Amino acid sequence: MELEAIPGVGAKTAASLRELDDPVATVESGDVAAIARAPGVNEARAARIARGAIRRRHGDDGRVLATDRAREVYRSAIDLLRERTVTDYAAKRLETFYPSASASRIGEAQSFVESAMDREPDPAVREALSGVEPLTDPPTVRVRDRCLATADAETLAHAESAVPELSVETVEDTRDVSELARSYATVIVLDEEFAGLDVEGDVHVRPNALDESAETVPERLLAFFAANRERLEAAAAVHEAAAIAPAADPDRLRDALARLDDDGTIVGDAELERVTAAVDDLDAAVSTAESVADDRLREAIRERDVTIEGTDFLSLVEQGARVDSLLDRELADEYDAALARAREHLADALRLEPEEAELADRVFGGDPSFPVEHDESAVSRLRTELAAARDRRGAHLKAELASDLGDLREPVEGLVRDALELDVELAIARFARDFDCAMPEVVGPESDASGFRIEGGRSPLLDVEFVDVEPIDYAVSGATLLSGVNSGGKTSTLDLVALVVVLAQMGMPVPAESARVERFEEVHYYAKSQGTLDAGAFEATLRDFGDLVEGADDRLVLVDELESITEPGASAKIIAGILEALDEQDATAVFVSHLAREIRDAADFEVAVDGIEAAGLVDGELRVNRSPKKGHLARSTPELIVEKLAGDRGGDFYGDLLEKF
Repeated sequence: MELEAIPGVGAKTAASLRELDDPVATVESGDVAAIARAPGVNEARAARIARGAIRRRHGDDGRVLATDRAREVYRSAIDLLRERTVTDYAAKRLETFYPSASASRIGEAQSFVESAMDREPDPAVREALSGVEPLTDPPTVRVRDRCLATADAETLAHAESAVPELSVETVEDTRDVSELARSYATVIVLDEEFAGLDVEGDVHVRPNALDESAETVPERLLAFFAANRERLEAAAAVHEAAAIAPAADPDRLRDALARLDDDGTIVGDAELERVTAAVDDLDAAVSTAESVADDRLREAIRERDVTIEGTDFLSLVEQGARVDSLLDRELADEYDAALARAREHLADALRLEPEEAELADRVFGGDPSFPVEHDESAVSRLRTELAAARDRRGAHLKAELASDLGDLREPVEGLVRDALELDVELAIARFARDFDCAMPEVVGPESDASGFRIEGGRSPLLDVEFVDVEPIDYAVSGATLLSGVNSGGKTSTLDLVALVVVLAQMGMPVPAESARVERFEEVHYYAKSQGTLDAGAFEATLRDFGDLVEGADDRLVLVDELESITEPGASAKIIAGILEALDEQDATAVFVSHLAREIRDAADFEVAVDGIEAAGLVDGELRVNRSPKKGHLARSTPELIVEKLAGDRGGDFYGDLLEKF
């Protein structure tokens, strides 16, 4: 699949996506987090790319949401779902669900949703999900104690690109390799012709080193796990709380993470801690050892009487002798004992191994002096050896841990992805429970059951608590007028119909006891106009409806009080003409209007009229049967008021008014 063939993906975005390991498979998977790891692609953009890939896979080129109000209903539906997510990922992932006219896409979404609805929302799982985020790629870690070496220019360029963590050096012969071994703790030679070379230092000839990144640069893998520690631990906790099989063994993962510090270094190894501390404490230990030797000499001098004969003293003075010479002659044994104590302290303080202690012995020696002085070159040699031991031990442990974590690299991707997808499923499950939803039946336009049928539907879009919403039943096939009293629920009925259709074609459950929906190619929902339009706006509105009725097959048209755009008499004729065109094309339409009688009279076909009937006025408030009554022209609010007055007060005036209705 060409990435540029995905709707909304241009050349620049495609270039970013190609930075992914397997861009085509990643995009087609719909994994928003994985797509968002492409350079410059955030999760919102990734959701749009995933949605575009879904459309292409199903040949879904249409746009079901044809008007602003239809799109508003979709946004409201998505918001209701997003409010029930825990992670940002799940909120973005839900954006990949959209109203589709493709039977295969709706079926695919329904399959996912039906499985999700079986999930049992659990507060413990929700709490665990709060720590889960998509895995992140840490910045490149520079490793300075190791290098790659090659004599081939092409290999050098490839190595610099494949392993940016390490320096790549050019060598021509064994001598160059030997020079590098004096500067780096480890040298990895990439050229096979150097096999068998014998140089001092930690040098390895590994022609396949670039293909074995976990061994060559284990810091890369360790940095990844260190940077994602909290995400991984949270994902493992989600699987345990939800009692679902994890892609990676949580105990093994936690054991490996326990050996890794937050900066990617190894922890918990006594030998590494010993040599690391020895390097860090070397200067302080040498200084303290000097003090130990000095104290020993002071004590010896205080306890002894040193006698020097005149001729000896004169000879020493003539030779320019210092106290060092006196120490050498008079306190030689005590001086040696003081140095021995210094060496012993140094070895003990740094916890040196026997071979390391031999190097430490050279730190204190040479001509006697007071205060005792160390040999800086010997200290430098000891430091170099300890640092090399630290680096070798660290490299060995890193490679060992990287080997263990290497087997977990792909499984932890699945571990986190499954936890994030669980949040998506649980959001859908909560939505279904919160609004007493059922999976709708979505039928093709060729079915005899055209239009829609809703039983026990309740709209969550109303400004009242959902438990207080009255359920309604409504079914429409063909062009229909919906009449009813003011504030009787006509607009909320249209909102419910639009919401049910939009959710159904998203593959989602709908807030109803049951529902059947025709798979509409387009949904046109026109909200109530705010006042009479001027001539220009009126003309533009008529052009919109002119475009609408051309080829209106398999469309749902919902219109709320179109008569408000102009004078009532003209409105009735215009609406009648629109309904005639829609009826000829077998479209499904519901027009809310207070001019139902006038529209019916102006139409040249038998317009279906449904009514939301008011039972009457009680204490000045309407009592309404919210479910539209089929084939019934509902009475208006003024008629109900006149009827009430005629009954309450009698008289010809109110009776005559009532007859005019």
